[in-house]
Amino acid sequence: MGTNFRQLRMDVLLAGALTVLSLITTAHSPGGGPAAGTLAALTVAPVALRRVAPVATMIVIIAAELAYALLGHGDFPNAGAGLLVAMFTVAMMCPRTTAAVLCAAMALLTVLVYEISATPPVWSEVVQAVLVTLIAWLLGRATRGWAREAGRAAARERARIARELHDVVAHHMSVVSLQAGLAGYVLDRDAPTARKAIATVGESSREALTELRRLVDVLRVEDEDPAPPEDIADLIRRTRAAGLAVELTVTGERRTLPPDLALCVHRVTQESLTNVLKHAGPDATAHVRLDHGAREVTLTIRNTGSPAAPPAREPRSGSYGIAGMRERAALHDGELSAGPHPDGGFEVRVRLPAGAAR
Repeated sequence: MGTNFRQLRMDVLLAGALTVLSLITTAHSPGGGPAAGTLAALTVAPVALRRVAPVATMIVIIAAELAYALLGHGDFPNAGAGLLVAMFTVAMMCPRTTAAVLCAAMALLTVLVYEISATPPVWSEVVQAVLVTLIAWLLGRATRGWAREAGRAAARERARIARELHDVVAHHMSVVSLQAGLAGYVLDRDAPTARKAIATVGESSREALTELRRLVDVLRVEDEDPAPPEDIADLIRRTRAAGLAVELTVTGERRTLPPDLALCVHRVTQESLTNVLKHAGPDATAHVRLDHGAREVTLTIRNTGSPAAPPAREPRSGSYGIAGMRERAALHDGELSAGPHPDGGFEVRVRLPAGAAR
């Protein structure tokens, strides 16, 4: 875990405040002199570098605490605040073994300081001090775990956003490319067809911009729910306008899917149809079937044209194409299969838990 200037500044301010309080307290204590003040300051001043060198910080504080007690100046200056902060930091930033060794050293120091104290301690006081040490260690380990989980969650979110961007751009740019090529091919011979293709290019470009703005808005305002994707029928209508003959069949008891599930269905359909546009040839057709079962939703996309449909190999990045669709399904505890169909063409099928099963 790294540090930054703001964190370092806060640590310096904390260490400075504890050092000043320690010097004032020591100056008003019996027998408090320069040596006692110096050692008391060394039990908290290293906190300023706790994120830069956590192990060294704790070792210096332990040594200063031990010397303070051995020279008869008292038990723990500042009630051991420097030790607790150092223990928490080591547990949060260092490997488990290192943190455990230093935790044991701190517990041993606590017992030793009380043993050489001029005033015999109550056993419950010693146990309480050791428990506080363990609590600081446990809190540090828990914070380390939370930080790692937050990092993994951020990585998953970055991957999800990358998939969203890929799906939006790949689908709409495929449509734009095909229609622009068609318009250029028939421009001098079939003006109505060229105008229709150019209109499709404009419509697809505007829809791409709308989806990209929507995604950017979601990134800007994290506490708002993302807008639901367009209806799957609209997606198929646009794909037909791009030149691919697509048939849609919806079976079972129709119901409104939760937004995240609807987005998964939409993106898998979009990615599959984009692959058909890119790979299946000019004579390809596609059939999209959405079945609302009692416990699951099954989506099947099959092209019935040229067998040269989406390649069976998955992209090396593992984030897009078939691999990306499989990751989407897995996020919802679903399963996705993709491969050549026995009757020709290529088929993508995804099963997603719904209703009580979800």
